[in-house]
Amino acid sequence: MKYFCVIAVVLLGCAACTQETQNKFGRAVQNWTGTDGVLEVYAGDKLVKRFLKIDKLSTAAATDGKGERPYRFGYGILDDNLNGAVDPGEKKVYFEFSDYSTSYIFFEKP
Repeated sequence: MKYFCVIAVVLLGCAACTQETQNKFGRAVQNWTGTDGVLEVYAGDKLVKRFLKIDKLSTAAATDGKGERPYRFGYGILDDNLNGAVDPGEKKVYFEFSDYSTSYIFFEKP
């Protein structure tokens, strides 16, 4: 009974959180567990860049902390030859891309 009450309080606390707070909690769990994300960037219908082993994408925050900026960033291994595998010589890089000018797909590698 004691554990049921604790679980109920935690669930009610999470339900009372704002969506942003729930998202931050979810990202914290994801950061702790890690993912094997893939980001593909397209120019029209042509694949032009692929980044592998991404743990998360972040949305840039405004300098004063109010609002978001229109780009995303992260770290991943640049797949130079676009073969979907990490090859010798391909290194982890920082990347960012605009919400306005880029088509992209982010997914967890199966």
